[in-house]
Amino acid sequence: MSFFGFGQSADIDVVLNDAETRKKAEHKSEDGRKDKYFLFYDGETVSGKVNVTLKYPGKRLEHNGVKIEFIGQIELYYDRGNHHEFVSLVKDLARPGELTQSQTFDFEFTHVEKPYESYTGQNVKLRYFLRATVSRRLNDISKELDIVVHTLSSYPELNSSIKMEVGIEDCLHIEFEYNKSKYHLKDVIVGKIYFLLVRIKIKHMEIDIIKRETTGTGPNVYHENDTIAKYEIMDGAPVRGESIPIRLFLAGYEMTPTMRDINKKFSVRYYLNLVLIDEEERRYFKQQEITLWRKGDIVRKSMSHQAIIASQRFEGSSNPEKTPTQSNEEDDNCSCK
Repeated sequence: MSFFGFGQSADIDVVLNDAETRKKAEHKSEDGRKDKYFLFYDGETVSGKVNVTLKYPGKRLEHNGVKIEFIGQIELYYDRGNHHEFVSLVKDLARPGELTQSQTFDFEFTHVEKPYESYTGQNVKLRYFLRATVSRRLNDISKELDIVVHTLSSYPELNSSIKMEVGIEDCLHIEFEYNKSKYHLKDVIVGKIYFLLVRIKIKHMEIDIIKRETTGTGPNVYHENDTIAKYEIMDGAPVRGESIPIRLFLAGYEMTPTMRDINKKFSVRYYLNLVLIDEEERRYFKQQEITLWRKGDIVRKSMSHQAIIASQRFEGSSNPEKTPTQSNEEDDNCSCK
């Protein structure tokens, strides 16, 4: 860009060294559109080239320096004027002077710390990007390149099963069990619901997967609940002694790992919500937070193998007339009101 259209200007392009081979990942933008971005993990080196192409060959471009930055920042939508940077690295590529021809500058950020997962939510956005800048006296020329970061976890050391009871005195007594409390994003949740006492005419039962995004602190805390999916697990009245198996497939749904107190700015948590509806349309529910984590691609078992193992451990006799609907989400617990 040039002042009032006069003088020299330039175009900037940022190209990664491994752009040909680096994996890309889909990520949702603020407007809901999905785009693909280069995928990075914590500790990986980010390197490439900054191409500065002069628009008018033969004319000089005076500048106050050329630099590239690697930035990780959090933007709260209700406070758009403030960007909270948790990673900020700068490399100077050229001292103040002038460019007489188009030029390419190499850069490398070695073993960059990327502590959090990229996230775009209803009230907050966490993004990583490279920004190349040609500084000028009146107007800088800059170009940004967004990347996506995934955080990987190992198998949790403690991963106990979930057993809970739901009851209304002298009316309803239900026990439910899930095979574990922490699940990776492509896992299978296997469980079972036991009806020990049924004196309410229940006509419908479902499990909802809920994402809760919390932003802000103190009096300025905002909660946004988003129902990721609803799964019907029973249609019809249960009887005492009956048990209903549950199998929820998590693959295929857009979820992030559980994110707790990210840079003291926001959290993303997931819940399983067990809902019972009686013939008078009254709703009874039990909700419990679940923990989700992202597993790396190495040593991955097939979904069918996971389902078989889980079924062998947690499914006994079941009513063949009532089959669970398959679903997608991570379980930690179910909570009821």
